[in-house]
Amino acid sequence: MEQDYSEYEVILADGGSTDSSVPWVRSEYPHVRIIQLAGNPGFASANNCIIDTTTSPLIAFLNNDASPDPEWLSRLASAASAHPEFGMFASRMLFAHNPAIINSAGISLDRAGIAWDRHVGSEEAGPTMEVFGPSAGAALYRRAMFDDIGHFDESFFAYLEDVDLAWRARLAGWKCLYVADANVIHEHSATGIEGSPFKNYHLGRNKVWSVIKNYPMPQALVYFPLIALYDLMSVFLALIRTRDFSVARGRLSAIWNWRTPWLHRRRAQSQRRISWAEFCTITEGFQSPLALYRRYDKLRKLLARR
Repeated sequence: MEQDYSEYEVILADGGSTDSSVPWVRSEYPHVRIIQLAGNPGFASANNCIIDTTTSPLIAFLNNDASPDPEWLSRLASAASAHPEFGMFASRMLFAHNPAIINSAGISLDRAGIAWDRHVGSEEAGPTMEVFGPSAGAALYRRAMFDDIGHFDESFFAYLEDVDLAWRARLAGWKCLYVADANVIHEHSATGIEGSPFKNYHLGRNKVWSVIKNYPMPQALVYFPLIALYDLMSVFLALIRTRDFSVARGRLSAIWNWRTPWLHRRRAQSQRRISWAEFCTITEGFQSPLALYRRYDKLRKLLARR
C-alpha cells in the first residue's frame, strides 16, 4: 500500500489458510482482490491463478515473507519500460535480520544444473545487469513471456519453480534483468522454514526434475556423470550434517516419478531458440566442490545468526 507507483492492482492468493488472515485483509484493505484457493495447491499453482485472473501486461510477485521499499514497483516497471526485450526482472533482496547483507540479486545457474542466489551473503551485488533469472519471491514478469512459454510448473508445488521457469524462458530467448535499486527486505524461508524436511524434500526432488526437463541434449548425456557426481556429493554432505533423510527422499521421489518432468520436456525443448554456445554464455561453468560447500556454508551461518 506504500508503493509510489499508482497504476497497479493488488491480488492476494490465499492457499487455504486456517487463521484470520483473509477476514483481516477484507476488513483492513477492502480494495484488495482475494483469490481463495481450495486447500494449499502450492506456490506455483497460486501464482498461476494470479496470472490467469488478471490481464495486466506486467505481473509482479511478492512473497508473504517479503517487504518492498516504496519505490520497488516503480523501479521494476521503469526497467520493463526501458528494456522491452527482457521478460523477467529481478529484485535486490536483503536479509531482514541484517539488511546490509544480500539475500538474492537474481539467480545463477551452473553447468551442473545447480542454481543459487547471486551474491548471497555479500554486502554489494553490483549494478543493474543481465542475469540468468529472478527469485520469484520478489520479481516482475511480462505476460507475453507466460503466453509464449507457459506458466509456473505446478508439479513442482514449491521451490525451484522459479528456476524452472527462468530456464525455460532463457532457452526460448527471453532475458532477465537484475534491477539494482529495486529493494526488498526478506525473511528468508519464514514460511517454508530453512532446513525443514518439507523444504529439503522439495528442493531435492525439484532440482532433479529441473535438470531432466530443461538440460539440452546431447550435452545432458555428455555431462551426466559430472551432474550426478555433484548431486550425490550434496546429498552425502547433507546426510552427514543433518542426518535428515528428506534430501535423499526428494531425489528418490524425483527418480521414481521421472515421467512427470519428462512429459513436460518435449514442450520446453521445442521452444528452444538458443544454441548450446549461447546457453554457455548465460550460465556458469562447473564450480569446484569446495566453492559449492563454502557458498552453502556461508548461507547456513548467516541464517544461524538470526
